[in-house]
Amino acid sequence: MFDTPTLSRFVLSFFLLLSADAFSKTSPLAQAPDWSWLGRCNNVMTREEFQKALQVHYARNDAAKGWVDIGESGARIRTEGEQWQEVVFAKESESLAAPLERFWRKASELGAAPTGKPLQGVRIAIDPGHLGGEWATMEERFFQIGKTRPVAEGDLTLAVAKRLKPMLEKLGAQTVLLRKSDSPLTQHRPKSLESAAAGELTSAYTADRLRRQSELFFYRISEIRARAQMVNERLKPDLVICLHLNAEEWGEPDNPKLTPRNHLHALVNGCYGPRELESDDIRAEMLAHLFGRTEQESVPLSECVVETLAEATGLPPYTYFSPNASRVGDGPYLYSRNLLANRLYRVPVVFLEPYVMNSGPVWRRIQMGDYAGEKMVEGVARKSIQTEYALGVAEGLARYFRKARPLSK
Repeated sequence: MFDTPTLSRFVLSFFLLLSADAFSKTSPLAQAPDWSWLGRCNNVMTREEFQKALQVHYARNDAAKGWVDIGESGARIRTEGEQWQEVVFAKESESLAAPLERFWRKASELGAAPTGKPLQGVRIAIDPGHLGGEWATMEERFFQIGKTRPVAEGDLTLAVAKRLKPMLEKLGAQTVLLRKSDSPLTQHRPKSLESAAAGELTSAYTADRLRRQSELFFYRISEIRARAQMVNERLKPDLVICLHLNAEEWGEPDNPKLTPRNHLHALVNGCYGPRELESDDIRAEMLAHLFGRTEQESVPLSECVVETLAEATGLPPYTYFSPNASRVGDGPYLYSRNLLANRLYRVPVVFLEPYVMNSGPVWRRIQMGDYAGEKMVEGVARKSIQTEYALGVAEGLARYFRKARPLSK
């Protein structure tokens, strides 16, 4: 039997535990983060550098208020529950003296490259967005007009990736495709995720809602987490190229609407919202990018690639009007936005969204398939859309690395 002091300590510990749990939260399928790495962030950034990165790029408009408290000598960071940890700022003369350990390398850290091989030694992972084949319908990234060629984003991105890989290798890069077929990387399937999906629904959910939520967990969360594990633990590249195509609302997949709109933009990790930062894992991932200075490489890299892609495609910029994205860089094509892929991949990520799949001109080009050389498209000789996309990306990477690293003598 407990004596009175022991019982009091037990009750106090119990209620502290309940209090911590009440304030702890993780996003779907995420594990509680290990915050021990924060101890290695002391003296890594000055106060001015930290404040600018947080308030201008990662958490605008005081989105981190209540989670990150910036003092004169350090930042207090809320880790889990009511627990806080302080990270000491570097003095001006000490900034960068103890950089946070990372596996990726900036272009400027790679040394000289031989003429004609600006990507020599660069490790690049190519991520063909979404899934194709039978999975494309489940993802709702599929439509078809009558008996014409189906349009599936996952199949198109894989075709672009297979075109892009040898182009980058010719420039000297070491490349890997995160997927080489329609098959998902995750071992989970919607059925195995029903329990987790049910936890996100109200008690009044229907069997159809549970099915759809389980499918969403499969292709939008579990699959990306599996790719992130491959990137962070196995491949450890210097950068990831995420290939996507955009789309406007098309209505019924079997009777889709074509639109005249067609545009391009790219995304880098940033612009977290207050609700997102309530999740311990999302907050930890944001801070890992911040202390790792990921945006210092991803922003200029992505801006160079998307501007070169704009030259290759002739596409106008897409404009965000929602608060979950913010324009960055000097041009009109690049935005910061918190997506699962560009957050979980612990490297600079170039996340591309060219072409509107259900734009009339794009749909007609997709119907032409992937071909060698050029064909007349609305009176203009053009390469296939897959080749055009790949060439724009390859040239953008080459252009960036030519500027960022010296040439061998």
